[in-house]
Amino acid sequence: MEYIEPAGKSFRRTIIALFLGSFVTFADLYSTQPVIPVISEQFDVSPATASLTLSVATGTLAVFLLVLSLLSDNMDRKRLMGGALALSAILSICVGFTHELHLLIILRALQGAALAGFPSIAMAYINEEFHPKSLGYVIGIYVSGSSIGGLAGRLMVGTISDYFNWNAAIACLGILSLAISVLFWFILPESKHHNRQSNVSFQRLITSIVHNFKNRKLVLLYLLGFLLMGAFVTIYNYIGIPLMQEPYNLSQTLLSFIFIIYLVGTFSSAWMGGLADRMNRAKVILSGILLMGIGAILTLCDPLVLKIVGLAMFTFGFFGAHSIASSWVGLLAHKSEKAQASSFYLLFYYAGSSLIGAIGGVFLHHYGWYGVIGLISGLLIVAIVFSLLIGAGHAGMKGMLDTPDDKNQ
Repeated sequence: MEYIEPAGKSFRRTIIALFLGSFVTFADLYSTQPVIPVISEQFDVSPATASLTLSVATGTLAVFLLVLSLLSDNMDRKRLMGGALALSAILSICVGFTHELHLLIILRALQGAALAGFPSIAMAYINEEFHPKSLGYVIGIYVSGSSIGGLAGRLMVGTISDYFNWNAAIACLGILSLAISVLFWFILPESKHHNRQSNVSFQRLITSIVHNFKNRKLVLLYLLGFLLMGAFVTIYNYIGIPLMQEPYNLSQTLLSFIFIIYLVGTFSSAWMGGLADRMNRAKVILSGILLMGIGAILTLCDPLVLKIVGLAMFTFGFFGAHSIASSWVGLLAHKSEKAQASSFYLLFYYAGSSLIGAIGGVFLHHYGWYGVIGLISGLLIVAIVFSLLIGAGHAGMKGMLDTPDDKNQ
């Protein structure tokens, strides 16, 4: 079987295309987050109601991941991913001309559904087209695109909103996303190893779900994604609360630059992903989780510089661990169920963002920042246990790098 190899001509342009697709996905998905206070004021609603512009997008994204992963078995992967990116960009432009809250929420829900056509399909494409020994590095590049996209989208929308308004800001992001979507279409190679299935049915979906959940290690990976993303979103959701209070008194503008720390994730996702290709995956992912724990504890220190360093360490560990877990799903999943397995991982991933992120607010209210870090520490302890269970039975690097087909004979 002819894989896309690091020495091959198409390797560089393929990972660039996947990076760009990831960039657009997460820039568009989180585009309203930095302007939630502005939306709240403009429409005279609570911040919680204004935050629906983000939560409905992530919610429909999670739901449609499973639907589109099934349909993708009978569709061209490149066309599905390219269409998802272009449709999302067009919807962002439409948001720029929206002046009613209910219409804005509807458009954002549609945008989340459209974006579902990229993440799980991209992971399936990666696992099918690239050699298993380079999966960690390639998915690391893909994840780094998500970190830069999430950062760039937030900063771009926030900055342009200061000079014009949030509508114009998101419309500009939509135009940029559309241009990148066109570039993505031209440089991504066609899928060569995807065997399209004609017998798409509800029964086949149920069979696929049952088969996925019979694999204990896949289920543990899904739960691992749930815990890691839940911890990550929780710390970023509420770190601003203590930093806006005494003795720091940081302004909202300064707080927005905290997202620049995402850039360390751009490096760690690719670096730790490549490291996992050469070493025992369980050990590398454990190091990422431990780094998250150390970073979280450092945010309890009073000096502001230590809080920032701790947040950077936490972010470094998260993106590295997430990239490894993502690639591990592809290695363990059966060849015909890669898209479904990736969809389940992402479904649990976004569920962790929503559920644990909300629970973190309860801990903050009752126990302060120490309560938030206590919750995160508990989540990471469970994540360590899960990663050890996933790695159990693998003698070393060879076991981790066997192809999915070999594992499912």
